[in-house]
Amino acid sequence: MERTLVLLKPDAVQRDLVGEIISRLERKGLKIVGLKLMSLSTELLDEHYSHLVGRPFYPEVRSFMQRTPVVALCLEGVECVDAVRQLAGITKSREAAPGTIRGEFAMSVQANLIHCSDSLETALVEVPRFFKSEELFEYEDVLGGYLYNSSER
Repeated sequence: MERTLVLLKPDAVQRDLVGEIISRLERKGLKIVGLKLMSLSTELLDEHYSHLVGRPFYPEVRSFMQRTPVVALCLEGVECVDAVRQLAGITKSREAAPGTIRGEFAMSVQANLIHCSDSLETALVEVPRFFKSEELFEYEDVLGGYLYNSSER
């Protein structure tokens, strides 16, 4: 089973969309193995967005991500990285497909409600960046047999 990171950004918090977004992720069949509300330090954001730090727009990204706490989730499932990316929709929300989280609820590139790991390799770095091992849980998903056939588990 794969694990992936999801951050529900300040716009999701302010617009009261946290429950709606989590509900969509759960209805897909993704298992929540970590969940917390947290404020993001400058150091954590600079590490997380290290590929953007030198860009002229980065200070605005950092400021935006620090407006409110964010909701951090670690999700688990078969090919969950790709499943979450498809549910989220493309980064440029105005062009995201109808039915996706961004396609239904967002118009912006920055205020696009949700961050999700873009690959399994990225998820393997991002999950421990936001969650200590004792904040992640292993438990039987009693509905697993109704979500996947035996060869997929």
